[in-house]
Amino acid sequence: MSVDPARRDNALAWLAKARQDLARVRRCLADSPPDNEDALFHCQQASEKALKALLAWHDEPFRKTHDLSVLGKQCAALQPDLALLLARLDDLSEYAWIFRYPGEFVVPEQPEVRDAQKLAEDIVEAVARRSTI
Repeated sequence: MSVDPARRDNALAWLAKARQDLARVRRCLADSPPDNEDALFHCQQASEKALKALLAWHDEPFRKTHDLSVLGKQCAALQPDLALLLARLDDLSEYAWIFRYPGEFVVPEQPEVRDAQKLAEDIVEAVARRSTI
């Protein structure tokens, strides 16, 4: 598939940002004590940016949103083989905002964080593989 260089560069830029967020997750979890809230935020961000990389690769416009279910459905229409993985991302959407503002105090547990990290890593890798980015 021949891809316009500008489109390829845009997709690569989104994917690079997704990988930066994954690196931030690892740094947050290496802290003592681990910064689970920020780790979860960056899991959501990595997933969001990976989806936007896939959409950019396909030259598919997308709206500004942190809602991974919206972006995931748009991506699944382009890459049906990712549908099951993309459907699992819905739960990560709230991490874009839940720890960012005062309100109900929720303490994320380590298993929740590790599951989110694995999911974010899986989606970044899946997007990189399938879009040949």
